[in-house]
Amino acid sequence: MKHQDATPSRDAGQDRTGHEPPEPTRPPDAEHTERQLADALHALAGGVRPDPDAYRTARGEWLRRERRRRLVLTVLVAVVFALATLIGLWVLNQAPVEPGVIFSGDGAAAADGPSLPRPPG
Repeated sequence: MKHQDATPSRDAGQDRTGHEPPEPTRPPDAEHTERQLADALHALAGGVRPDPDAYRTARGEWLRRERRRRLVLTVLVAVVFALATLIGLWVLNQAPVEPGVIFSGDGAAAADGPSLPRPPG
């Protein structure tokens, strides 16, 4: 299905005065020229022969591009993974040196202190 605009073209139909525009004039030998041009293009197209190696060449180029795309993607994934690993290690290395709240530093086990009562049962 072809979509056509509802507004008329400027070049089609009547002008402001209500007159139809004149038909464009064609040179007297236009049909002869068109026929000669069509014959020449037919002869030119008939003389074109595909390269016998065209499919193999095109397939080789496509495979090279595919390999290059995969290689670039692999390198990109490796770089992103290495950067994420390095950033993670750097963040872990930024931990404070002094002991935190969890470790008291005296070596006492946490279970030695008071604990919650056990439920009956």
